[in-house]
Amino acid sequence: MKAIAFDRYGDSDVLRWIELDRPVPGAGEVLVRVAGTSFNPVDAGIRGGWLAEVFPVSFPHVPGIDVAGTVAEIGADVTDLHVGDAVIGMLPMTADGAAAEFVVAPAESLTPAPTSVELADAAALPVVGLTAWQALFEIADLRAGQSVLINGAGGAVGDYAVQLAHQAGAHVTATASDRSADRVRAHGADHVVGHLDLSGRPAVEGAPFDVVLNLVSTSPEETRHLVGLVADGGTHVGTMTAGEPDQARGVTARRVFVRSDAALLADLVRRVDAGTLTVEVGRRVGWDDVAAVHDDSDAGRLSGKVIVLPA
Repeated sequence: MKAIAFDRYGDSDVLRWIELDRPVPGAGEVLVRVAGTSFNPVDAGIRGGWLAEVFPVSFPHVPGIDVAGTVAEIGADVTDLHVGDAVIGMLPMTADGAAAEFVVAPAESLTPAPTSVELADAAALPVVGLTAWQALFEIADLRAGQSVLINGAGGAVGDYAVQLAHQAGAHVTATASDRSADRVRAHGADHVVGHLDLSGRPAVEGAPFDVVLNLVSTSPEETRHLVGLVADGGTHVGTMTAGEPDQARGVTARRVFVRSDAALLADLVRRVDAGTLTVEVGRRVGWDDVAAVHDDSDAGRLSGKVIVLPA
């Protein structure tokens, strides 16, 4: 089978087409014919070797943590999935991913795909949707009537975070660029502000917030200013950095490390099919454009969720 892979850490030029043997599912696994995967920043981190100590991989390594496709083969002891089922899921971080014609996936990581969106586009849901939910509700325990600041709401995780926080009954303040502001408002943000100047103590309407969710890369000083926007007893959650807790005010600071959760993903799928959760796709690319997507990510130019379609 054809795949995109890299056989050493490095810049985007290590990514190349290769031929691999079609994998065979073992016990508790299924083989998925890939309809689409998506790009996540962690893909670039693993490729560049910056996460080698956290997520060590074997070479050649196929990226692509999100998968959407159809079940092609079933391994032993799999009873809930059948050949031909349309599925989505988050694959293990260190296993070969879905930038290939086929990928082996743990059956327990998969859930039926939404029926209201194109199957390939459904690859935009697992990693970022799970990240948004786990950050807001498992870590920050966001509840109805509380206030939340979502910094970087125009990004892929932010798309879901704004929708989920709004639907939970929270008052949502979101930072977003001009190109994303209308979409963020449509997703339910009560107040949209532009880029925050975190060089000093920022003044943000609605502060302090019960929860601050930081979805962008910030320096230790900038993160400290964001923690300062959290109300006494509240929570700062970051995808890049946790920040330091303010024990005097009872403010906690944690970083979210997304985990695969098929039951939670199934709930997100139900919301998509019910029309209450929108799957946003920024653009769709083929394998020939994967290196360019990695370049854009490395340079901070990437906007929106990118779906990668198999050759």
